[in-house]
Amino acid sequence: MKEQPHIRSRRRFLGNIQTGLMGIALSELLQNELSANSSSSLAQHAQWLPGRGQCHHSPKAKRVLQIFCPGAASHMDLWEHKPSLEKWHGKPLPGEENLVSFQGKNGNLMKSPWPFQKYGQSGKAITSQLPYLGQHVDDIAFIHSMHSETNTHGPGCVFMNTGQPTEGFPSAGSWLSYALGSANQNLPTYISIPDIRGEPPNGKANWSSGFLPAQNQAIVMNAQQPIRNLTLPAGINSKQESASRDFLRQLNKDHLKKNPGDSNLQARMAAYDLAARMQLSAPEVSDLKSEPKSIHKLYGTEDPNKLKSAYARNCLLARRFLERGVRYVNLYCSSRASGVDGLLNWDAHKTLKSDYERHCPVLDQPTAALLTDLKQRGMLDDTLILWTTEFGRMPTHQAGTAGRDHNPDGFTCWMMGGGIKGGVSYGATDEFGRRAEQNPTTVWDFYATVLHLLGFDHEKLSYYNNGLDRRLTGVEGKVIRRIMA
Repeated sequence: MKEQPHIRSRRRFLGNIQTGLMGIALSELLQNELSANSSSSLAQHAQWLPGRGQCHHSPKAKRVLQIFCPGAASHMDLWEHKPSLEKWHGKPLPGEENLVSFQGKNGNLMKSPWPFQKYGQSGKAITSQLPYLGQHVDDIAFIHSMHSETNTHGPGCVFMNTGQPTEGFPSAGSWLSYALGSANQNLPTYISIPDIRGEPPNGKANWSSGFLPAQNQAIVMNAQQPIRNLTLPAGINSKQESASRDFLRQLNKDHLKKNPGDSNLQARMAAYDLAARMQLSAPEVSDLKSEPKSIHKLYGTEDPNKLKSAYARNCLLARRFLERGVRYVNLYCSSRASGVDGLLNWDAHKTLKSDYERHCPVLDQPTAALLTDLKQRGMLDDTLILWTTEFGRMPTHQAGTAGRDHNPDGFTCWMMGGGIKGGVSYGATDEFGRRAEQNPTTVWDFYATVLHLLGFDHEKLSYYNNGLDRRLTGVEGKVIRRIMA
């Protein structure tokens, strides 16, 4: 009996489904490479290829550690001494006596609950609540004149990380991952280490790759939670896993023989082989037990304060990633806001003194130990260290409380390490800490400086998206040369 044409057509369709689905999956895997290769921006405006480790000029640093304290850590209670707050304590803020800010009406001026202390040869005064970090002031460049575009935590954190107050844009770590590529073929280029208390406000948007190729998004892990999907499934032993990889490798080789001219396919197969190697390297780097007892004591990894010891282990993990060639590490100290202000992060609306006396010991020793460890290992010269928060606090107390409200008009961030002149302070807020007054500095200025120290012209590092050549620094940004060595 002669087969009907529609029967032949249906059989042919069903027979080709498998090949078609494989093609769809392959096109998805190759999409990032095709997108990057078609980017007109980099081809027209820069003489380098992304991901090759090439720079626009000679870099001072080759990796970045960004320490982020979510919750808007108070500049005038930590980093910028304001004697006028002590003199005018309990009096109205001149010119803004009836000020209404983020959470409502403000009370009178409030001095810091603790004295400031001078440290180092530079005599820089910071809070007495951070004695360990005080030992590093001669290596730090403080930027006291930061200001933000938003007074809300979620957009503020995203703005500080991406240069945009809305979600969907690449983080600074993703930009550097895209620009520099890998320095260790067995590890990711960009890693985010969230606090044991949880993710920061707006969560994963803080380390998103945005419109950049997806491989530039951060891999998320901390000392308490290793990289997901590395553990073998139940019932599968290491010998079986190895045999499966060998079998897959042979299938790939056979497929390449049938498609010898497909370089993109070959590159993608090599990338997935790299992913398999990462499964072996990641457990080694996260094994903190291999560190000597002296290092654990330095960081405080066994401190009875569980929050402090957990953060200390994350600090140690960050150093291990940096020394193994990870380009960018985000390290978070505290998490998103909670129902009780100041409990999980630095958002001290009601009880600033007790909140910060809880947070400062967690931050102080482990962070200072990380800075000391990097310096002793000779890594400080080519590691750029950033300390950031999303905005500052008001110099007044909130009406009816002993806390401070949000203040996007003035706050402090600092840099240290590769290419930075230590022991200096750049810019300042007014005498009460209310607004950036001397050398006002934007987030775009901050990252223009970061990119410059890493060897990039921030106006040339761009990516074509949705009709525009996008940049980390938007259409603004100027390099802060006075903090450079």
